[in-house]
Amino acid sequence: MFFEVLVEGSSDIPAIKEIFIRRFNLRENIDFKIIHHQGKGKLPPTAYSLPNPRDRTLLHQLPAKLRGYSHLSEEYCIIVLVDADHDNCIELKGKLIDLHNELLNQPSCVLFRIAVEEMESWFIADIDAVRSAYPHAKIQKIEHIPPDSIVGAWELLAETLGKKRGECKRSDKIEWAKKISPHLDLESPRSTSLHFFIEGIQRKLEQHPTSAN
Repeated sequence: MFFEVLVEGSSDIPAIKEIFIRRFNLRENIDFKIIHHQGKGKLPPTAYSLPNPRDRTLLHQLPAKLRGYSHLSEEYCIIVLVDADHDNCIELKGKLIDLHNELLNQPSCVLFRIAVEEMESWFIADIDAVRSAYPHAKIQKIEHIPPDSIVGAWELLAETLGKKRGECKRSDKIEWAKKISPHLDLESPRSTSLHFFIEGIQRKLEQHPTSAN
C-alpha cells in the first residue's frame, strides 16, 4: 500500500509525517508522500469542471486530481484531508463523497478525512503535547476546551503560545506544527478527527500491508 495525502498547506505536513513515520513506521517517498496546496478553496460546480491553473487550492483542484488518479490500483490510496473550518463536517464530507461518486472513472482507493475544526485543533486537544513542546505555554487557555470544538483553533493556540493573532504568519504555524507534532499522542488521541484519520490508515494497511509491514 502506498499513500498519497492531499492537504491544504505546508503547515499540515509535520503532523501528517509524524503519523506515518512514528505511528505506522512508514517511509516518506517509499510508503507515502504528502502534496500540499495553497489553501482550502471551494469545490468547482461539477466533477468535470476544468481547473483554473492559477487556483492551487485543494478543493478547486480536487476533481481534476481524482480524475487523474483513476488509473491507479487499490494498493495506491489517496487521502484527502480538509479542514472543516466553520463548515458542517458531515455535509462537507458528503459533498466530497458525492464528487467522487459523480466520476465515471474513479480512483480505486480514496479516503476523505475532515480535521475538525482545523489541524491546530489536534494540537490544542493534546495539552501534554503543547506543554512538552512549549513548557511556558499558557495552558489554562486550552485545558477546558472540549476536543474538536469550533473555537478558532489556530488563534487560540497562538494566544496559548504568547502570540498576538494579528502578528502570526504562515511560518509560525509551521513552527508550531514542527515542535508539537513529535509529542502528539497517536495511540489514544483526544481529538476524534485525529483518531478517525489514524483509524483510516490502519484499516487500509490491514487490507494491503506495505513493504515496511
